[in-house]
Amino acid sequence: MPEALDIARELDLDLVEVAANANPPVCRIMDYGKFKYESSQRAKESRKKASSISLKEMKYRPKIGQGDFDTKTAKVEKFLSGGHKVKITIMFRGREVFHPELGREILERVAEKVETVGKVDQFPKLDGRNMTMVLSPDKAAKQRRKDTEATSGE
Repeated sequence: MPEALDIARELDLDLVEVAANANPPVCRIMDYGKFKYESSQRAKESRKKASSISLKEMKYRPKIGQGDFDTKTAKVEKFLSGGHKVKITIMFRGREVFHPELGREILERVAEKVETVGKVDQFPKLDGRNMTMVLSPDKAAKQRRKDTEATSGE
């Protein structure tokens, strides 16, 4: 151990204990400030990559008009193209909750319209007065769309 300290001082570096429980203890000669900086940069980068996928939510009603349906579905398609997961919620009021087939029909229409950019991650389920479905971006569909655009452009 004293020899390692002497070598570290000569090189103007730090002696860092890597594994204290090992026999003999494992140490490394390095610039500790640089090591700390690089590890914080790696941690920062991994946090950035981990939080890039977020969950967006779009709310529909069972008696939605065609224009509103098209607008909301276009927004869902935009979210999926951006790489976000989308939670589709059908909100039932009053007696509408006794007709869950209306909500399921809307969710199926949404899934059908956005199948070029997304796929169903969680199938429709009823929780209380809301019916939800989760869509996630489909990388394979995105690749197929790029391939067809490339062939049609030639």
